[in-house]
Amino acid sequence: MGVESQKRIEIVKCLMSGILKPHLHAACLAYVQDRIAAATQAMQAAQESANSETKSSAGDKYETGRAMAQEERNRNAVQLREAQNLHAELARINPEQACDTVRPGALVETSIGGFFISISAGKLTVDGKDYFAVSAAAPVAVALSGKRAGEEAVFNGKVVSVYHVH
Repeated sequence: MGVESQKRIEIVKCLMSGILKPHLHAACLAYVQDRIAAATQAMQAAQESANSETKSSAGDKYETGRAMAQEERNRNAVQLREAQNLHAELARINPEQACDTVRPGALVETSIGGFFISISAGKLTVDGKDYFAVSAAAPVAVALSGKRAGEEAVFNGKVVSVYHVH
């Protein structure tokens, strides 16, 4: 492959990243919104369960049922707060902003795969290609942090090449 062909491929990749990052960001946002909706719904169901417990001749059963429903509501409240924190973290990322080093908001193509440094949303598939949405605190993101295209990092004892940072 000639130098001109390689340059064209890189230009296409750069153009694609302009489309790709917003898609990945939107997929992360959908993930967070689903978590918020699920936690909210579960909290409401637990609250309704606690409210519907009726006094019976066995007072302990009533109190136990209410306590269990309250614990469930509290667990879901924690999940809701965590999802809201993820939403706030995601809101700080501008998917239109180009990155030249690996940092929050960067889309990184490496020898071990593609990573969107954002929130821990796991594997996302866009246009038939898998990417991993990872938080900046994830071990792979920490290993790659500050790296530029053409540099290498060590992750899990293996050398990882950074091909592109968008």
